[in-house]
Amino acid sequence: MRDIPDGLQSHLDTGATTLCWCWRLTRTDGVQLGFTDHDRDLSFDGTTFEADSGFTASEIASSVGLSVDNLEAEGALQSGHLNEADLAKGLYDNAVVEVWRVNWADVSERVLVRKGNLGEVSIQDGAFVAEIRGLAHLLNQTQGRVYQRQCDADLGDARCGVDLDSATYKGAGTVASTLTGARFTASGLDSFDGGWFTRGFLTWDSGNNAGQKMEVKLHTNTGGTVTIGLWQTPAGGIAIGDSFTIRAGCDKQFTTCRDKFSNVANFRGFPHIPGNNFVVRTPDPGDPENDGGSMN
Repeated sequence: MRDIPDGLQSHLDTGATTLCWCWRLTRTDGVQLGFTDHDRDLSFDGTTFEADSGFTASEIASSVGLSVDNLEAEGALQSGHLNEADLAKGLYDNAVVEVWRVNWADVSERVLVRKGNLGEVSIQDGAFVAEIRGLAHLLNQTQGRVYQRQCDADLGDARCGVDLDSATYKGAGTVASTLTGARFTASGLDSFDGGWFTRGFLTWDSGNNAGQKMEVKLHTNTGGTVTIGLWQTPAGGIAIGDSFTIRAGCDKQFTTCRDKFSNVANFRGFPHIPGNNFVVRTPDPGDPENDGGSMN
């Protein structure tokens, strides 16, 4: 049961209400934005809620139990802060969303109706539809460590310890030609073997995507021709002359940690865990070293 503040309850009891919806987005980088479906800007708790954002919301429904409650917010990309390029860059991925019911005639009379995280966002013809996931979705995410063969650290983080700013693992390149929306040839990386940057990260230093960090799908070096492929097409497109910084990738395997990074001491997986076939293995009677109880 939701507690409604006395002031808002008194307003509701009058039967003639002046209510609107307000949404507050808090991005993972700390930036806060506010939007409302009212016809003028509103402010409370240090946030200005823009009236020209074109936000509307679907029906809000809550269920009993641990299922994830979702709703959708949709609208036109009209705000000076909310635009297609920023959405495509992932700046709003997993942003915290607060949905408020507010008396626009007296914003002190308000109640927090829903809080969750921004999920999938689709964009078409200058409009967006954003999924807002309830807090229960966090229960579907892995917490703590998992016993697995692969390393569960992120390359270069505190648990891994590899210095990705070392010249061995970092390169600076420039787009020499474009092949597809997400593939291009590059100069400046001739000294690195093919595959060195596969599964790594590329950060654009100039051009329409400056500051955007993207995952590398493939890196080849054939006859001095270096090709880079990204998992996603950059929102601003790729242009000849765009410069970037690229860092080595890791496939999370023990052998890669040993041979490529010389970092076995910090390997965060369990490479010696027996596989599923261990439980169905049987003794080999022809093995002279078999004592009747050992396994192949």
